[in-house]
Amino acid sequence: MDPGETSRAAAVRELAEETGVHVAPGHLRQIGVWDQPDRDPRGRYITAAYLTVVPVGTPIVAGDDARTARWWPVDDLPPLAFDHADILSSVAVGSTA
Repeated sequence: MDPGETSRAAAVRELAEETGVHVAPGHLRQIGVWDQPDRDPRGRYITAAYLTVVPVGTPIVAGDDARTARWWPVDDLPPLAFDHADILSSVAVGSTA
C-alpha cells in the first residue's frame, strides 16, 4: 500500500498495474484478512483479499512486478505460494454476493 492508501484502493491500483484489468473500487468485495504471523517465509505480511467479477474474455497483461499473467480455471490452478490456496478456498466458487 502506498502512504495514505486504503487496502481497497491498493487492490484496485495493483490489479491495474499487474494485469491491466481496471475495476471501480465499489466492484471489489473484501473476502477476508489473513494475518497469521508465520504465513510467509519472507517476513511479516498481512493480506486483505478482494473479489471482483470480470467479463469472460477480459484481456490480461503482465505488469511491472509480474513475469506473466493469464487466466486459470479455478478448478485447475497451478501450485500456489504460501497460504494462497487457503485464501481462494475461503470463497464459494461462483459466488458474486
